[in-house]
Amino acid sequence: MGCGACCIAPSISSPILGMPDGKPAGIRCFQLTENNQCKLFGTPERPAVCSDFNAVVDVCGHDDQQALALIATLETLTG
Repeated sequence: MGCGACCIAPSISSPILGMPDGKPAGIRCFQLTENNQCKLFGTPERPAVCSDFNAVVDVCGHDDQQALALIATLETLTG
């Protein structure tokens, strides 16, 4: 909660409110607040890819910096 790495590091191909073509890797989602909270959390407008994301230690590490690094690495490996 409040990390935001999953809304910054990966590319998202699904349309997002305010970002109809999705978002490129490394770009903050328009729906991410300054406190790294999702404005669409719990709403039907939230993309399924975001709702399906499961923040686990293997993906997010133990802090925000690890999360950004790990998710960016996964993006590069799967891109």
